[in-house]
Amino acid sequence: MARIRGAGSLRQRRPGAWEVRVSLGTDAVSGRSTVRSLTVHGEHELAEQARDRWAAEAALVRSRRQVRSGINLGELLGAWLAAEHGWRPSTLVGYRSTTGFLIRDPLGGRRAVDVTPRVLRAECERWRRSGTRDPTVWGRVRCLRSALRWAYAERILDRDPLDGMPGPPQPGVRLHAPVEAVRDLIAHAYQVATAATTSPDGVDVVRLHRAEQVLLLVRLAADAGARRGELAALQLDDLEGDVLTVSRAASAEVVGPTKTRRIRRLTLGATTAALWRATVETWRSRAGGEPVGPWLFSRDLDHHTRLSTDCLGHWFAALANDDRLMDLRLSNLNSLKHMVALPWEDAE
Repeated sequence: MARIRGAGSLRQRRPGAWEVRVSLGTDAVSGRSTVRSLTVHGEHELAEQARDRWAAEAALVRSRRQVRSGINLGELLGAWLAAEHGWRPSTLVGYRSTTGFLIRDPLGGRRAVDVTPRVLRAECERWRRSGTRDPTVWGRVRCLRSALRWAYAERILDRDPLDGMPGPPQPGVRLHAPVEAVRDLIAHAYQVATAATTSPDGVDVVRLHRAEQVLLLVRLAADAGARRGELAALQLDDLEGDVLTVSRAASAEVVGPTKTRRIRRLTLGATTAALWRATVETWRSRAGGEPVGPWLFSRDLDHHTRLSTDCLGHWFAALANDDRLMDLRLSNLNSLKHMVALPWEDAE
């Protein structure tokens, strides 16, 4: 016999096997009621817990299919964050942080439909008076606009309260690094690598290993114009001849497709490609016959673990700071890909 509780029912099919049925509401296309049936194996108490859990999830699904003009902003942001959007991991991390603040903020307790342009402008001024910088304020505005637009498209709200409000200013165009500054940085990276091999105290293999990677990182970033996440996800076999295949990237330390979800094949400069091959051969010789892992950048001498994107950025920043180029970031070299025929070959 089925035991009904809210939108969930529980029925014993045979000893130790229970059928849980939950209603997902009316299908928007066919107009038919949709029900999901699942089987739970175990004791009656376990089955009841599963029914209650799935009934609560089904209630959330049903709530997304009906107008809820009274929903407050915090509840709406929670539903928006839990929905499937196909975001990259780093995007999800950023939105989690922003929505976490907005849910705790007094604004999160207001009805979502009451968050009008006038209200939001007043909130932005309040955030600024508390010391919040404009980029953070604009990030919150973009998050709110996206969530409210989604709620209207999903018919949770019968209107978008921010419809017609101009969006926040877009970030300025990222300028490429000055060519002479990059020349100096490459030359300094060669000097650091050379010094690591000629230390009067003997060769520190760990220090030398890092210097070799930083040198290769700087040349690759300047030559290929790859993003930091793409550089962190490079593998030893991604170079064939002088052609580099960029097919993956690290986002919030999760390796997946590139930001554009496209595979790029780039012809590197002859010196950069030769440096890649020579450096990899050096690592394999140093391993003494032991297998070397797949990752190009790694803290470990065997390269079986990938270097994180944050650590890659720290290594680059340390080199730039050592060369008194504190304003030079890895992202500045990424924009060099828009330039043509950069003469790196005489940088050594």
